[in-house]
Amino acid sequence: MNFEILFSFVLATSALAISPGPDNIFVLTQSIVNGKKYGLATVFGLISGCLVHTTLLAFGVSAIIKESETIFFVIKVLGAMYLLYLAFKLYKADAAIVLFNDNVEKKSTSQLFKQGFIMNVLNPKVTIFFLAFFPGFLFSDSLSTVIQFYVLGLLFMLVSFIIFSLIAILAGTISESIQQNKNIGLYLKWTQIIVFLAIAVFILI
Repeated sequence: MNFEILFSFVLATSALAISPGPDNIFVLTQSIVNGKKYGLATVFGLISGCLVHTTLLAFGVSAIIKESETIFFVIKVLGAMYLLYLAFKLYKADAAIVLFNDNVEKKSTSQLFKQGFIMNVLNPKVTIFFLAFFPGFLFSDSLSTVIQFYVLGLLFMLVSFIIFSLIAILAGTISESIQQNKNIGLYLKWTQIIVFLAIAVFILI
């Protein structure tokens, strides 16, 4: 078992969770508008959805690996290319972080949990991202790939849960810091670009 690979995976996941994206911005907005409890309900929904994607990945890709190492290698190359594409899209995108929306609806915690879960499960981009991200971090020659994908999935969920929960709890402070520091969006944008590029290179070599 290669713990260095797992450590690299945790670092990459942490950087991605901190960088601004639709999920953590949604959590931050709900926490600011409705309160920490509502932000945490959103977090639970989003993270629960990751279990579905992990299951699809674990059994789908594991079956492919059993069939052909060549096909698996092609998947990893396509995954690296997809991550490079995401890095390019980020490079071209505006670095500004939009936090507030006057049309944010007041919803119950159960509604926000369901919304977070559905947002995650029905988002094909999450499936594609998992397919691009996870195969490059298989960490053992002895464990089955199904178990390895579940370990990676649970690590991804744990790290994302911790960071998203901190975002929800510290929503007011974080939003104030972002508003005061106009360059933070640019810093986070380049952090995510570097992470995507690093993961792509890691997968290829």
